[in-house]
Parts: sequence; structure tokens; C-alpha cells
Amino acid sequence: MSLDYLEFEKPIAELEEKILELQRVSDDRSMNFDGEIETMRLKNQELTAEIFSKLTPWQITQIARHPLRPYTLDYVERIVTEFQELHGDRMYSDDPAIVAGLGHIKGRPVAVIGHQKGRDTRERTRRNFGMPRPEGYRKAQRVMQLASRFGLPVVTFIDTAGAYPGVGAEERGQSEAIARSLEVMASLETPVVSVVIGEGGSGGALAIGVCDHLLMMEYAVYSVISPEGCASILWKSAEKASDAAEAMKMTTGELSEQGLVDEVIKEPLGGAHRNYDEAAAAVEDHIDRALSKLLGSPKETMLENRYRRLMALGRYELKSA
Repeated sequence: MSLDYLEFEKPIAELEEKILELQRVSDDRSMNFDGEIETMRLKNQELTAEIFSKLTPWQITQIARHPLRPYTLDYVERIVTEFQELHGDRMYSDDPAIVAGLGHIKGRPVAVIGHQKGRDTRERTRRNFGMPRPEGYRKAQRVMQLASRFGLPVVTFIDTAGAYPGVGAEERGQSEAIARSLEVMASLETPVVSVVIGEGGSGGALAIGVCDHLLMMEYAVYSVISPEGCASILWKSAEKASDAAEAMKMTTGELSEQGLVDEVIKEPLGGAHRNYDEAAAAVEDHIDRALSKLLGSPKETMLENRYRRLMALGRYELKSA
């Protein structure tokens, strides 16, 4: 699988190409370069670790958007057993940008909801690049309410640039659908665990992100607007996106310092797209631990803690004139 290297990963790409060339020579000429190959692999690991230890917020944003990064269905395939996807909002239609259904995580029945972007052009178009329309959020609400009725915890996977801003979506009540999702999630009488697996953008992400425990992948981002959108407003130029990403404090470290993220999930060396199975195993363990803790609390305590958690996310001070 081609890893589709980013600009700052070029030194890694060059070293890995040398390793592949040595392997080809070794196979073609029946010569043994195992020692040299192993040495170069170790050097490559050290180089990758060094580069990824100094990433800027804009570089992390690029990783969060990586076209090979695992999406919701990649995690569902690996950690959710007996998954049964549910379709439609029973009002207008189905929205493939939102995946929702029932299954089991480590034997525990759960409801699963998540954004899905798509890999190739056809699937990206069908799933609208992971940007939900109102019917997607209403489908999510339907599954959340079903989960609450039967006492199933809810797990959401967040990965979207934002809700779709098209005319049709606005005509069908996009803002109302997002607001309603926030209301439904805030009052659910069952535990909610959310995982930011890639790009958490604006209200489109928050609409399935009101939770009791927020997990975030190491190289994911979460913000009220995209860096390009912010740059277009502040500097009148999307080319200032890297400056905007720096100012927006949208990475895991910065969000953790502000108390917005409960746990950060460490990714495989080089990012989750380098090893789907390892990334999924880490996500599964964190979800399982979070649910075990939440399910051990009385419902009234859980709802009170959720309220306090939400109210602590924003603070302001009144200053006299």
C-alpha cells in the first residue's frame, strides 16, 4: 500500500525507498542484505520518531486529513462485532455521511455512530466527503434514542470537516438538526463515549460529540472552524492556514491543557494509517475502560457529571466599564 507521504515526510520516504531497493536487489541477485536492511529500518524508525516529535499544528492537521487514515468503518470492522447498520431518518432519506448501527465492543452491546468520508472518488461523492446533511444527524438521533430506550451505551467516531453547507441542507433545517442533536445527547440516559479519530470540524463534529468521556487520537484535531476558514476570515487568505492552526489551539496537547479532552490515544509510529490493527486495538481498549467506568455509576450521577462537564467547557468574566 502506497503511504502517500506528506511534504514533511520526504526524508522518511527517501529512506524507505532505499530499503525497498535493497530488498529488490537481494531478491533478484540471491544476495543477502538482511543486516543492512535491518540497520536502515532501525534508522528509519529513529528518523520517523524524531520528525513526529516536532510536528507543528498545521502538520498534525495534514495527518488528521490523511487520505489513508482509518475511518469509522475501518474501526467498526476491527472492534465492533455483529454490527448491524441502520439507515434513514424516517423523515426524508438516508445520509451515507453518517454511519449508525448496533453491535458489540468486547462483548458489550453498544450503539455506534460516526462520520464516514470515503476512499475513492465514487465513495467520497456518495458520502459527501463525510459532511452530513440534516437527515444524517436525524438518523443519528434516532439511533441514540433507540440506545437510550434499551439501555445501550453510545460510542461515536468524529471525523468531518463540518456539516454540509449546501442550499438543500439549509432548506431541510441543518442548524435545527445540529441543535437537536446537541439537545438529545445532553439528555441521553445512557453513557456516551466519543472518539475524535481524524478531523473534528465545527458543529458538524460537535453534533455527535456531546459526551461523558472524550477520547482523541494523538494526531487528530478538533476546532470550531477549519484553519483555512479561520485564515480566510482573519487574514482574507486561506494561504495563512498554518498560522491559523497555530493560533487555534486545536491539537491534542493544547486541548488537553484546556481540559477539553479526557484522554489521548497514542497512535502507531508515523500515524494511525501506518497500522490500522494497532490503532484499532488502542481505541478499543480506551473505549472499553471508559464504558466500564461510566456504567459503574448511577444514572443520576452520570447525568450530573455530564452537566458539570459541559458547563465547565466555557468560562467568561464580567468586567466593569
